[in-house]
Amino acid sequence: MPDTRKPGGAVAVIGWTALSALLPGSAHLRAGHRRTGFALLGTYVLVVAALGVVAFTADADLAGRLLDPGWLRAIIALAVIAAVCWFALLVRSYVILRPGNLSQVGQIVSGILTGTLAVAVTMPFVVVAQYVMVSEETLNSVFDAPTAVAAAPTAGAKPADPWDGRTRVNVLLLGGDWQPDRVGVRTDSINLVSVDVRTGNTVLLSLPRNLENVRFPPGSPMHRRFPTGFRLPANPDGSREDLLFSVWEYAEVHTEIFGGRKGMGPETLKETIGYTLGVDVDWYALVNMWGLARIIDALGGLTLTVPTDVVFGKYDEGLVKAGTRKLRGADAMWFARSRTFSDDYTRMGRQRCVLDALLHQADPATVLLRFNQLAQASKGMFRTDIPRPMLGHLVPLALKVRNAQVTGVQFVPPLIYTGNPDWARIRRLSAKAIRDSVARSAAPSATTSPDPQASAAGATASPSSSTKPRKPSSTSSESPAGDICGT
Repeated sequence: MPDTRKPGGAVAVIGWTALSALLPGSAHLRAGHRRTGFALLGTYVLVVAALGVVAFTADADLAGRLLDPGWLRAIIALAVIAAVCWFALLVRSYVILRPGNLSQVGQIVSGILTGTLAVAVTMPFVVVAQYVMVSEETLNSVFDAPTAVAAAPTAGAKPADPWDGRTRVNVLLLGGDWQPDRVGVRTDSINLVSVDVRTGNTVLLSLPRNLENVRFPPGSPMHRRFPTGFRLPANPDGSREDLLFSVWEYAEVHTEIFGGRKGMGPETLKETIGYTLGVDVDWYALVNMWGLARIIDALGGLTLTVPTDVVFGKYDEGLVKAGTRKLRGADAMWFARSRTFSDDYTRMGRQRCVLDALLHQADPATVLLRFNQLAQASKGMFRTDIPRPMLGHLVPLALKVRNAQVTGVQFVPPLIYTGNPDWARIRRLSAKAIRDSVARSAAPSATTSPDPQASAAGATASPSSSTKPRKPSSTSSESPAGDICGT
């Protein structure tokens, strides 16, 4: 039966109550409730041990599964239940220590401190629940395409295979510039990411925004409208709107081409890029390039090396000075997007530089610390047709890519003349880049040097895990992204 001895003064009551927040059952043992105390303590040890095992054995697949809506709701429910139980435990621990035996002042002080402690111990669980709720809301706002489906399964593929028998996944990464005061979407940054699902080795194929005479897949609505290539009358000032970056917008506006169907921009651009590169595009992901400025600000800025001064603005009134320092979002975006005294090809390299820096500087600690700001900043800046259920498989694949080899080809002059592109050559170089990546997977000791002919015009190949700095070079259109960034 319970021990009837006095547990101690106010300090002892507060101390044993506080200890119960760390070791549940401590106050019960002190008060003589041995069976309950040992049960609480044993349960706590088992739970902590189980969580430890999960933490040490967790893999990327678990990280992916945690993004499933069912798992997210379960985590929220468990966090709320844990918060209530911990609060009740602290209150109960205080009560069984018989604070009524204390002086009036002792009862008041110990009661206030216990109440404060009881609320404090629930806060981590409340924060977890709040973070998960925000995460689910953000994911639901991005992955909200009910008609998006995975590519058709390959004949004979195993039902359990999330990739439907495919050995590669091809995702079109786009940087757009839609704004409330602008009509439509212009895809200024166009990159095809081809990932080997077994090894994570990745090929990044970059196409310039100003590619002319774009060809469309035979039999497609756009091919019937433009059988010899995408060509429109020039603007009065001589500028052109019939470039690769405007394919999405043209398809969105001219619904008559598609029998009145709306929203055909994404699918049309996927088909066009796939036909251009000679690959099947599975999904696309569109990022508002100016929205990235909000993300960078939410992270507290982005450290970049600017090799030369970058001028921007309608009247060349803006300047991002050369040097290595932390840039705020707007300056980082001007560095990435300005074409003043520059060209589209150099800008492509700077854009890749900013995205790469963002990927590596958004460490878990910073993301957790600024989680709510990041979630708020990300609203309305992503569009994709990736099905929500595929997240559980894409997250492990993305983590695999971080430790794999990433190679790339930029189809810019002199490799490709954008005014009259050699489409057959683009497909050959794309196929070769993918074959070389597969060969590296089979022979990891093989050199990672790119094809010499492609290298001279912007092709790069290097392990993504490499951290060796490279000397800055001139910002020519042939420079790899890393050289343009001075890294």
